[in-house]
Amino acid sequence: MIHTPSSYRGMVTSPHHLASQAGLDILKAGGTAREAAVAVAATLAVVYPHMNSIGGDSFWLIREPDGRVHSVHGCGGAAQKATLDLYRGHDAVPWRGSLAANTVAGTISAWQAMLEGGTLTLARILEAAIHYAECGVAVTQGGAEIAAVKDAELKDVFGYSDVFGGPVQAGDQLKQPALAQTLKRLTEQGLSSFYTGALAREIAADLALAGSPVFLADLEAHRVEYPQPLYTGIPGATLYNAAPPTQGFASLLILAMFSRLGVTSVDDFPHLHGLVEATKRAFLLRDAHIGDPAFMNFDPQALLSDPAALDALAAKINPAKALPWPHDPAKGDTVWFGVIDGEGRAVSAIQSTYFEFGSGLVLPQTGIIWQNRGASFTLTETGPRALKPGRKPFHTLNPAMAVFDDGRVMPYGTMGGEGQPQTQAAIFSRYAAGVPLQQSVTAPRWLLGKTWGENSVTLKLEDRFDPAVYAALRQAGHDVELVPPFTSMMGHAGALVRHGDGRIDGATDPRSDGSVASW
Repeated sequence: MIHTPSSYRGMVTSPHHLASQAGLDILKAGGTAREAAVAVAATLAVVYPHMNSIGGDSFWLIREPDGRVHSVHGCGGAAQKATLDLYRGHDAVPWRGSLAANTVAGTISAWQAMLEGGTLTLARILEAAIHYAECGVAVTQGGAEIAAVKDAELKDVFGYSDVFGGPVQAGDQLKQPALAQTLKRLTEQGLSSFYTGALAREIAADLALAGSPVFLADLEAHRVEYPQPLYTGIPGATLYNAAPPTQGFASLLILAMFSRLGVTSVDDFPHLHGLVEATKRAFLLRDAHIGDPAFMNFDPQALLSDPAALDALAAKINPAKALPWPHDPAKGDTVWFGVIDGEGRAVSAIQSTYFEFGSGLVLPQTGIIWQNRGASFTLTETGPRALKPGRKPFHTLNPAMAVFDDGRVMPYGTMGGEGQPQTQAAIFSRYAAGVPLQQSVTAPRWLLGKTWGENSVTLKLEDRFDPAVYAALRQAGHDVELVPPFTSMMGHAGALVRHGDGRIDGATDPRSDGSVASW
């Protein structure tokens, strides 16, 4: 997949073709990119259940036609009963099960915020999602593979096997009638009913039955947030990303440092080494400082806006030698998607349950998979990620946007936990250097650190680079490990670009089940 499709009236890219089509249908019905993005999100929550759910969190970055860039954070906090006493005897928050489901799901509140001022009915926007939940969707090969790998750790988790047990096989017609009914109720009772009223009471009752510390009072207390996006300037563009508690700071810092290294080539040793070393420096700062912004004593925007400080950080990068890397990175799976409408409104969005199938809890009355985002908390009294009731968990999620000096607007992003900033850096740096958009996504990628349950912290590279690149990286001290071409380990990325004349280009990831849909 190397050719970049173009159109003028609107475009959607997502990691599942049915979700892309659902978003396009909303654009054709007269909806804005914001409304279309919610249709994509809702459909993905049904057709890609191993990656996301309405029982998770989501983050949205929007550029309006007048140039204003703003954000919506649907991020739930820790339950009031999620205290250190609850986890006494544990070294860490469990990854699966009831104690992993310790935060409120914020996604639905973000949908509500995104739809403010829209003209289409919620029933129209959720129409495709409801249909696929009710009538069924074919399980993808990737979804079946993940279900098979995770079946042993999930089959005994509350409610999981009733929907995904067996495990589900590629080509199976997966129907989710309880989820379909929940989506219908949301269209009838409003999105706020997820947090208050009869639906919220059913959600809380199932969570209590499962043993989760999330109670009705936690749902009722949840509020969507509208923080200012982070930004940084590099030659030729201004880059935007989500503010804490996301790792958007790291994604921006990587590119800010890399832009100071003087590298103009792509996919050779200077390109990969420079980005990998910038990643290490950014991750060290991220892990030392980023968590719930209400409890941080660090100003990420101040650093991103300080050219002298960025120069100093970039100067620490040795152009010929790798920094040793005994790092314990974050896991995570999610979906990124983007929409641009004919007016030039652009949305970069990401939605997740953290690990594959989240906590594994599937609530029987509502069919909701509940996230395990609270597994990113540390069981300590202090620190940016210490578990406290009401505190927001650290998020790997971070939707990206670039605005070029020549007028181009580029929403882009990926799933992949620790790999998200790295894949964003690969795609943006290639495209900014003149590589066509689809080729920038299709080209081989790399990942520094752990992923998909692996324990190694190697520099993993798809086996499609020039062999001389591997040799040069090893010579510089990188612990290189080759992985198969087009592996999902490298994330499911996508990007859109709107040019000054209104032309929109799009790219989807051949590693996913996605597509670009346009008109």
